[in-house]
Amino acid sequence: MIAVQDQPAQESYPPSSGKQRSLHQILGGGMLADVILWRKKNVTVGILIGVLASWIIFEVAGYTLLSLVSNVLLLLISILFVWAKAAEVLNRPPPPIPEMYLTEEMIHEASDFCQFHANKILSAFNDIAQGKDSKLFYSIAMCLLLASTIGRLADILTLSYTSVVLILTVPALYGKYEDGVDRCVKTVHMEVQMYQRVYSESFSNYYIQVKKWILLKKNLLADV
Repeated sequence: MIAVQDQPAQESYPPSSGKQRSLHQILGGGMLADVILWRKKNVTVGILIGVLASWIIFEVAGYTLLSLVSNVLLLLISILFVWAKAAEVLNRPPPPIPEMYLTEEMIHEASDFCQFHANKILSAFNDIAQGKDSKLFYSIAMCLLLASTIGRLADILTLSYTSVVLILTVPALYGKYEDGVDRCVKTVHMEVQMYQRVYSESFSNYYIQVKKWILLKKNLLADV
């Protein structure tokens, strides 16, 4: 099981009695964790079916986002329009559609949210442009380089679908077979440490021999 020691600022635990968090708690412990770990199977299956359907629509059928949205909206307003006209003729109630509008509070909240994140991005860009934050520059440069490399291998839609499928399958499979996975990871880690020690010892011996050889050459040249 993945173990993470939880050490609050005002209280410390000895290593032997450290609190451990489960995978569900590490993922946030909320509804998102339940969906990722298949504790809400209907929601998870619905998301996977939606992702598969969208992949078929966009990749196989060749629809674009604009054409799909336009066709769906055209079908929706046509059905509602015919329903409303038929209700007038047949003396039936109209379609049960709630009144939709945006309040000033909702607009202000959305504006504040966009302004906050836009200012953070602009502030980070300003720090990088003026050379104030080297660590941030290297981090963003690596992320952009990685994104560029991945973008050459797969388009954004395929990458998005693959990411969603991995997020909804890998943690769940780990949670189901965590004992076996942890044993394999521990074994691999021990093997890597063993080879690292062997490599370090070999490199040290080689370095000592080269250093002795250089000193010997220097002494011979000095005698000449």
